[in-house]
Amino acid sequence: MALPLVVGVDGSESSLVAVDWAVDEAGRHGLPLRLVHASLWERYEVGLPSPGPGRPSEQVPAEHIVASAADRAQRRNPEVKITTGIVFEDAAAALVREGGEAFALVTGSRGRGQLKGLLLGSVGLAVAARAPCPAVVVRGDRVGLAGGHERILLGLGAAGTGAEAVRFAFRDAEVRGCVLDVVRAWRRPAFDRNGNRVRAEGPVDTSGERPSSVVDAPLMAAIDEYPHVRTRPATVEGPAGRILVDRSAAADLVIIGARRRRGHSGLQLGRVGLALLHHAQCPVAVVPERQ
Repeated sequence: MALPLVVGVDGSESSLVAVDWAVDEAGRHGLPLRLVHASLWERYEVGLPSPGPGRPSEQVPAEHIVASAADRAQRRNPEVKITTGIVFEDAAAALVREGGEAFALVTGSRGRGQLKGLLLGSVGLAVAARAPCPAVVVRGDRVGLAGGHERILLGLGAAGTGAEAVRFAFRDAEVRGCVLDVVRAWRRPAFDRNGNRVRAEGPVDTSGERPSSVVDAPLMAAIDEYPHVRTRPATVEGPAGRILVDRSAAADLVIIGARRRRGHSGLQLGRVGLALLHHAQCPVAVVPERQ
């Protein structure tokens, strides 16, 4: 049986947008969808009546949250099999645990109760940084969310990107029938091989200093495995985070790899991942690469 696409739901508008995106993605891949609501607050709310006037939105019963999300998902695509779950614990920890048996984890960019002006909620950040499976934070404009650009962006400039991120990107591009832009960022060296400072506007000898080829083998293997995926590789000089954020405006999904070190429970994201999660103009998929 196929592993489910797991979505964290909390009743916020952001999580409902994530549900819509996840239903479409599950339909493309032929996957079941699992909607999970997790909150420590709900432990103290069992048996409370439906919210009345003036009652904080945080007190909406968990059953109502998951039922509403399931109904929304079913109406969007009746063919997707949907299950639900309610967990009385920290949302990020519960979702990360669910990721052990998931095709991918999906969250909105912001949850309920987030301070106005925040670009990314704490749950989305924690899940993207710790999940044992691919984690998708759904954000961006309507065109990208609906797949209107017909383009996926795979960033190879981020340290740690390897076979898992490449495979995820090619698989998604194939089911979407879209173009896959493969971008490798590199930085101009400060000094040449003779120890002379390189002028920013001048030529540079990049022999032996060209962008890393550590992902070339996985990339070539994926091209052979997915011959129908239209691939457009590009090598761009500059900071990887800025390049990918800028290019995300014309993409439906941006994908990067993230190194996961065994035995480390902290946030395992680099600067590129953080930049995308906070500023990308389309959904962001962080794919763990085991060390």
